[in-house]
Amino acid sequence: MVDISHPFKGKSCALILGIIVAASLVAVASAAERSVGTEPDDWWTAYPDQHPNAGSEVDHPQWVLEILKDRPLLILDHSTNCKACIDQEDAADAIMEECGSDIRYENLIVNVGDFRAEGLFDVYDPDGGKQYIPLTIVLTLVEDSDGNVVVGWQSAEDATGVDRLRSLVEDAIELHDENVGGWDA
Repeated sequence: MVDISHPFKGKSCALILGIIVAASLVAVASAAERSVGTEPDDWWTAYPDQHPNAGSEVDHPQWVLEILKDRPLLILDHSTNCKACIDQEDAADAIMEECGSDIRYENLIVNVGDFRAEGLFDVYDPDGGKQYIPLTIVLTLVEDSDGNVVVGWQSAEDATGVDRLRSLVEDAIELHDENVGGWDA
């Protein structure tokens, strides 16, 4: 029998293994669960597919942009007397106990004259249709398809529950930490 093994066979295997390990490390460098896009579960940089203005640029309020210079933002826009609002406020409070030093929380009540609470539905309602409370908005900084750091956001009407909200907040914190240095506010 003739040995046809190549003298570089061991080195080739080591090289391939090294490439696989390196690719794995790059893949876990950002463990954010959501990608940037236009689907309902993506981080949006423009109005999402389900919105009547899909693909259009979002005019973020200046006070939101100021907060994003320092950290991501969780906004709960709600009333004090609806079951879903109370449930979502409880979920937000639980998340803030865990992550409060890493994200800013604005707990806004509608119909009490807070200009910020009243205007957010026009900007961040995910459907652009009827406005239901509570409206929960999470904003962070993401890299767009051109490599630019821009505002990324996700919003939902009704109670999301603590698990979905935790997932969004953890993503927002991680993405903000990764991208804040490249943002030209």
